[in-house]
Amino acid sequence: MKVVTGVVGNDIHVVANRLIDLSLKARGYEVFNLGVNTYLEEFFDAVVETGADILLISSLNGEAEGWGREVKALKAEYKGLDDLIMMIGGNLTVGTGSADDIVPKYKNYGFDLVCHQIDLNTGLDMLADFIQQQPAKSTAL
Repeated sequence: MKVVTGVVGNDIHVVANRLIDLSLKARGYEVFNLGVNTYLEEFFDAVVETGADILLISSLNGEAEGWGREVKALKAEYKGLDDLIMMIGGNLTVGTGSADDIVPKYKNYGFDLVCHQIDLNTGLDMLADFIQQQPAKSTAL
């Protein structure tokens, strides 16, 4: 499966981004890493260009919420992304906040999987479980 990943907005957490990249590749994903300081439009453009199955956005400085609010509307502007799995992880709020409050908020923004302050391997296990639960895509014309 193809994954577009990167760090959203004004976030320069290069080390975490590299760890995500390496971990995805180790699990057999084909990874298109956009790096840090990535705008939402760049993520969606890359998904279209690569034919990615998964969009995995990360944020460590907590400002993802400001960007995340636009995801559902922006995704609707692109054609053919109905089956795109959308995941976000990292520190998803500035200050403190509980996952009980943050996860539903991000799901409302359009993310299928929300990993607020969850370790990388647990988050990738959640992704694998989510993929396994998806109905098989029909190849019939």
